[in-house]
Amino acid sequence: MAALLTPPTHPLERILEYLDQADDLSVLQTASADLRDYFGITHIAYRWVDSAGEPYDCGTYDDAWRDRYRDKDYLRLDPVVAGCFQRFHPVDWKQLDWSAKAAQQFRKEAIAYGVGRQGYSIPVRGPNGQFALYTANHDCRDKEWALFTEAHRREMILAAHCFNEKAQELEPARLPAQSRALSPREVDAMTFLAIGYSRAQVASTLSISEHTLRVYIESARFKLGAVNTTHAVARALSRGLIVV
Repeated sequence: MAALLTPPTHPLERILEYLDQADDLSVLQTASADLRDYFGITHIAYRWVDSAGEPYDCGTYDDAWRDRYRDKDYLRLDPVVAGCFQRFHPVDWKQLDWSAKAAQQFRKEAIAYGVGRQGYSIPVRGPNGQFALYTANHDCRDKEWALFTEAHRREMILAAHCFNEKAQELEPARLPAQSRALSPREVDAMTFLAIGYSRAQVASTLSISEHTLRVYIESARFKLGAVNTTHAVARALSRGLIVV
């Protein structure tokens, strides 16, 4: 006789099972709150940056902060988004570059809105360069946070991929289309820009004029469907077309 299926008993398993059976995006919001309570932390958030650079997000951040983030277009300067575009492994926010004045002001404002002084983000990549972030936040000392992230790292990675898989299933129209391949020169140009070279430095390194470099950059931007050069570099990184 076949064994009877038993429902999951571990709290995390129950949450992920509930998420797996969802047929509406609102369940991601509920699951975020459940996971926040399970981990015993301040916030859980999921953000998907679509092919047009527009975000879909859910989680436990205050609505006032989410509105503020959108209204100020903070996606363009958020060090967490920019830093995680260049990484494939979980990132503690202390590893990111907060040295710029705008980044420091952004972080100060986020903390004032209750985001939490500690952050841990998991980059998730899907078909054709789809990029998402799953983030945990809390207010505690560095040592306590290090112990927490070490203890729950695998669980958070699992949750991140479950969130992203469900979001893709429920919103397939948001997935980016297959991008056209970049030429070797376009790859070179995007790579040096991603490293932080100025256009003049890139042109000098490649032994080409700045006018010719501009042609390569615009061609790469068109192929990637990017709204500007920064967006093009981010897309090339997230799709694995360049590596820095």
